[in-house]
Amino acid sequence: MHWRVKGAIQKVLGHVPGGARVHYVLQRFGGGLAKFGAECDTRVEDWRLMVGHLRASKLPIAGATLVEIGTGWYPTLPVCLWLGGAERIHTFDLNRHVRTETTLALVEHLDKHVGTIAEESGLEASDVDARRRELLRALRRGASIATATDGAIDYRAPADAARTALADGSVDVVFSSSVLEHIPGPVIEDCFREARRILRPGGVVFHSVNCGDHYAYVDRSISQLHYLKYSEPAWRKWNNAFLYQNRLRAEDFTRMAKSAGFAIEIDTSRPHPTRLKQLDEIRVHPWFAERYSRDQLAITSIDFVGRKAS
Repeated sequence: MHWRVKGAIQKVLGHVPGGARVHYVLQRFGGGLAKFGAECDTRVEDWRLMVGHLRASKLPIAGATLVEIGTGWYPTLPVCLWLGGAERIHTFDLNRHVRTETTLALVEHLDKHVGTIAEESGLEASDVDARRRELLRALRRGASIATATDGAIDYRAPADAARTALADGSVDVVFSSSVLEHIPGPVIEDCFREARRILRPGGVVFHSVNCGDHYAYVDRSISQLHYLKYSEPAWRKWNNAFLYQNRLRAEDFTRMAKSAGFAIEIDTSRPHPTRLKQLDEIRVHPWFAERYSRDQLAITSIDFVGRKAS
């Protein structure tokens, strides 16, 4: 599909009554939700990478309290964290996307990932699977994710991760995965300030950001750097409620985290040779060319860990 067609459809759906429901149906039968298994596998891999970074930061998930910014269509990371021994996971989303049928499908599909969850969590696979099966039985009986986990997974939507109402210093980790690229910069700054408030001394933020043009996933004729060609007024025509992209670069996220009081301990952002070549093939708009180095323009992903001072 041409990226402009997708952008136009989503733009219209964002302004008409019932547009959100139509968008869900399109996602379910022709978008990302149509490839549920592959999407779930990718999200479990995202979880594995996050747990690895937290382990490197000396923050095991066993017994931890975590806050997720942006639950998405199904709570893959919260469920994996709970299966891996986390004590509590508060997960916030502006839109209530999670549905009973997708949560059930998720927990069923996690059968193939029990070994990975157990290995990364330092648990026995039989114990992880027993917990998964118990969760599955409760969900099939109609229990909510909160009831099925005895309140361990606290799904809040619609809710604002910049105003959690959680107690000061009550959380070990605040995290997100492929979410910050869809949030306006000032709101990200608010979320970082809130994270610093609710984190315990020595707690961390972990964020995995996909800061490339997401239209490239549906239109193979464009690259992940395609949207750097446009001025803000021109890009506004295609930005929409269902696929808002802030076009911030990797260094913007760590800069905002530092400004909020976090010391950056891990930063995976590197310019890939393929991206540098793609950058040379497009005319970058002066607004970007004057503000960022060539390397920063070419970076389309970053995982980073920031620690609150003890």
